[in-house]
Amino acid sequence: MTDSIPRKPAAFRIDQPKPQTVEKSATEKSTRTETRRPTAIKDVAVITPAPVDVFDLDPAAANELDALTPPPALPRKKRLSFASILTGALGVLVSLAIGLWADSLIRTLFERAPWLGWVALGVGIIAAFSLFAIVVREGLALRRLASVQSLRDEAAKAAADNDAREAKAAVAKLVNIAESMPATAKGRALLHDLRDDVIDGRDLIRLTETELLRPLDRQAREMILAASKRVSIVTAVSPRALVDIGYVVFGSARLIRRLSELYGGRPGTLGFLKLTRNVIAHLAVTGTVAMGDSIIQQLVGHGLAAKLSARLGEGVINGLMTARIGISAMDLVRPFPFNAEKRPGIGDFIGDIARIGGAKKE
Repeated sequence: MTDSIPRKPAAFRIDQPKPQTVEKSATEKSTRTETRRPTAIKDVAVITPAPVDVFDLDPAAANELDALTPPPALPRKKRLSFASILTGALGVLVSLAIGLWADSLIRTLFERAPWLGWVALGVGIIAAFSLFAIVVREGLALRRLASVQSLRDEAAKAAADNDAREAKAAVAKLVNIAESMPATAKGRALLHDLRDDVIDGRDLIRLTETELLRPLDRQAREMILAASKRVSIVTAVSPRALVDIGYVVFGSARLIRRLSELYGGRPGTLGFLKLTRNVIAHLAVTGTVAMGDSIIQQLVGHGLAAKLSARLGEGVINGLMTARIGISAMDLVRPFPFNAEKRPGIGDFIGDIARIGGAKKE
């Protein structure tokens, strides 16, 4: 074995292989997704979802529908008229006549038999005491109704003048009225906690309206809608016009009384008659419910409406009339005017009322 000659150490340079470029076909280049640079988009149209309209009304009918909402009702100002003087004078004469008749009757019974006279006297005392209790109750009811109306004026004045002292006084009166209403318990607790934190009078009025009257307003809307539905259904299926008139009067009177009791008015008989007179007088001044044939056709439906729209249209109109009466009564019995909350309109009830007509038609 031969000896190998030792080799000197040497340095070798190893070059890194260059990456091979893979040629892509034209088809791959076309299908390749390129990363797009972010760009600013100008003039973007923001699409806001429009409210869903159950009935597609033309512009003329829509304007006529908006005109059905009555303006805010205001209580009639007290004034001395010849009619009130005549009524008072006749009332005094009738009272004197009844008193003389009762005195003559009791004297005659005493002459015939003493025990009959004593019985008649006892019955007369009971009748007089009952009459006195009724007068006191009606007087308190009228005073309570007048206090609600005066509270509305005080709240409106405090909000307009931004007077914190008047606002606190109005809020205290409203809280006193709402103490017997379970729906206002949460709002009363919140107002008690924030009574010293709200400085601005207008903000205090708006906060009180939102916390105390919002749940009552929700119940009032439900009452108006329910009464309008009942009137619309009954008058649409009733065979006699006299039944329609009677039920509209009954439903409207019941709605006015329930709304007044809801807001703490609790009117008696005289207060209810006064409130009803103010509502009817307001609607008579602002105009009656008048709807054209075009809007009736669109509310009730086409096709069969040509034959059935007479009855269904009457039902819709009577329902709208009941809703108008309810809105006007709500203006008069609500302790605070609508400021922070939206005042209800005919558009809040027209869909449900007319949908009943459409269901009846089918």
